[in-house]
Amino acid sequence: MKVLIVKTSSMGDLIHTFPALTDAGRMIPGITFDWVVEEAFAEIPSWHPLVNKVIPIALRRWRKHFLTRKTWQEWNHFRNTLRATTYDLIIDAQGLLKSAFITLHAKGKRVGFDAYSARESLAAIFYKKTFFVEKKNQHAITRLRHLFAKSLDYEPFITMPEYGLDEFNRSSGGKNIHDTNYVIFLHGTTWSTKHWPESAWIELTKIVVAKGIKIKLPWGNKTEEERAQRIAAVSPQVSVLPRQNLLGIANILAGAKAVVAVDTGLLHLSAALGIPSVSLYGSTDPTLSGALGVSQVHLAASFACAPCLRRECIYKQQSDFPPCFATITPIQVWAELEKFF
Repeated sequence: MKVLIVKTSSMGDLIHTFPALTDAGRMIPGITFDWVVEEAFAEIPSWHPLVNKVIPIALRRWRKHFLTRKTWQEWNHFRNTLRATTYDLIIDAQGLLKSAFITLHAKGKRVGFDAYSARESLAAIFYKKTFFVEKKNQHAITRLRHLFAKSLDYEPFITMPEYGLDEFNRSSGGKNIHDTNYVIFLHGTTWSTKHWPESAWIELTKIVVAKGIKIKLPWGNKTEEERAQRIAAVSPQVSVLPRQNLLGIANILAGAKAVVAVDTGLLHLSAALGIPSVSLYGSTDPTLSGALGVSQVHLAASFACAPCLRRECIYKQQSDFPPCFATITPIQVWAELEKFF
C-alpha cells in the first residue's frame, strides 16, 4: 500500500507524525509513505524507515516571489512530480487550507480531519472522506495516531509512541562514540513567550558545571549565537557549537546524557531520539504539544494566565521576559536534571 502524507512544517509537527507511521507499519505489512514537506525540513521525513520518497515544496519562498517565472516553473515541476504516482490514499495530516489545496494536485483518495477537528475547518471540504478526532486536551501525537488509524482502518494504539528512529540512532553512532557526560541546552525558540530568561540559563549553567558536567549550546541565528556566547562565558566547561545542519545537531543530540529545553522543534527531536529531557513551558501547554516519550519531564509555569498560547506577552511593558517563567527556577530544573546522572 502506498500512501501520500501532506504535512509541510514545522520540525516539531513533522516529528509528531512519526509514531503514526510506526503504528501503520505494524498493522499493514508493506505499507510505504511519500511525504510532501517544506524544502527547509526535507531531511526530516527521510529519517523514518517507512518513508520512501520526500517531495519538497517551497510555499514559504514562493509566496515572496509569487509572480516570477521561476516560481511558476518550480510549481509546475512540483505538481508534475506529485502527479507521477497514483496513491492508494492521500492523508492531509495538517488540516490547513494550504495543505488541503496541495492534496488536490495528487492522484488518489483524499482524507483528513473533519470540520470540527481540522485547524482550519474549511480544509475539510477538499477531502473525499473526513474523520472526527477529539481536539480538547488531546496531544498532537495522539490526534495524528487516531487520524491515521481511522484513515487506514485499524484500532488506534494507546501505547507510548515509538518514533521509528532506532536505525537512525544506530547509524549516527548512538551514545557510545560520544563523551556522554554532557547536557545540551536548547535555549532558542520562535515565540518571545517561550523564552526562559537568559539570567536563568546562566544560573543553571553555574549549577551544572559545578557538578563536573559539560554543557553544549547549539544556535540557529545571530541572536541565539550571541546568547550562547554570554552563557558560555560562565565556564570553560561550556562550549558553543558551530552552526549545524539538522543531521549534525541530531547526531549531537543522540550523544547527550540529557537535554534542557524550551518549547522548540529540537526538543521533539530529542524526545524522538530517546534522550532524557527537562522541558520548560510558559505560554504553551505540554498537555497538547509537550515532548512525549521515555524520560521526558515537563515543568510548566504556574501563573494566572499560563498557558496563554500567545506569541506576545500581555505583560511585555512591565518585564523583559514573560513573568510566568519566574515560577520555574534553575534550582527546580536541576532537581529534575540530576536524576538523569
